[in-house]
Amino acid sequence: MPPFYLPPGRLRPVRVLVVDDSRAMRALIRSCLERDAGIYVVAEAADPFEARDAIKATTPDVILLDVNLPKMDGLTFLERLMRLRPIPVIMVSSGVAAGTAAALAALEIGAVDCVVKPSEVGSDPFPDLAARVRAAAQAPAVALAVRSPAARTPRAAPLAYTPGARVLGIGASTGGVDAILRLLSGFPANCPPTLITQHMPPGFTRGFARRLDGHCAAEVCEASGGAPLVPGRIYLAPGHAHLEVSGRTHPICRLNDGPAVSGHRPSCDVMFGSLARLGAGAVGVILTGMGRDGAAGLALLRAAGGHTLGQDAATSLVYGMPGAAFEAGAVERQLPLAAIASAALALCSVAAD
Repeated sequence: MPPFYLPPGRLRPVRVLVVDDSRAMRALIRSCLERDAGIYVVAEAADPFEARDAIKATTPDVILLDVNLPKMDGLTFLERLMRLRPIPVIMVSSGVAAGTAAALAALEIGAVDCVVKPSEVGSDPFPDLAARVRAAAQAPAVALAVRSPAARTPRAAPLAYTPGARVLGIGASTGGVDAILRLLSGFPANCPPTLITQHMPPGFTRGFARRLDGHCAAEVCEASGGAPLVPGRIYLAPGHAHLEVSGRTHPICRLNDGPAVSGHRPSCDVMFGSLARLGAGAVGVILTGMGRDGAAGLALLRAAGGHTLGQDAATSLVYGMPGAAFEAGAVERQLPLAAIASAALALCSVAAD
């Protein structure tokens, strides 16, 4: 089939390049994606050099990239791509299984998302891959450019903050790894007690917490049940449980291993909903992500008197979650990512109204 062939009836499909050294895996990915009438695989490549030529020839909207490739590993190719020609990339590899350093490195370098290859091929080996590809294709160019390694700057000096009595909650999904790293890089060592729910599978969050801890002046840890919420500490929801706040006078972390809510566990809706019990004593921030998780919980928090912020469309890699929250009236103010840290700290400070 020629690379520019478009099946009849497909108008402006999402154009995908699949890069994997296994012909069988490329065929499997193609068959899964092309069940969606809005997606078309324009080319395949077995190594980064073939991929480079395919990018020039077919100008894909999204690239699916394996980590372990011949001639040049996928992470090295990803970094070069993000420096020279940022394109939404989803890592699809056994090398990005939950908890691996490769997954975190790929997301920090600039990958939009990571998907794990199935250990066994069933009837639906990649159940949500098409949705992830569609979401990646919507990433605004400015958000990709900001995330590229060439655009990164050293960690800024910690922002000024006067400690108050409020608790901060941050929710994110697709694109959230880089967004959270950037947001927390300016947090001071005495930051407000901060809860984070980032959609991640079990085994992944502990490594992410360690990575955040190395980038932040405050202490970052994977949340544990019963841990007291204290200033200067940031608690990341583990991948196997919802993270909630329990208690008002002396709030603590509570882990809830109940079923998925809004399609996720951990769920931003659960976290924000629990913060609503603190009323004006809590601040909520919703960042980039696919879907609607967080909109309902953030609306409860705002209705209870808490302040709420949302990332704007221009700087969101995927404007699904913050967009849904804004449309629901749950977001008090929309801001670019670079302005959210200072705004959140100001709302949490003793000087806040």
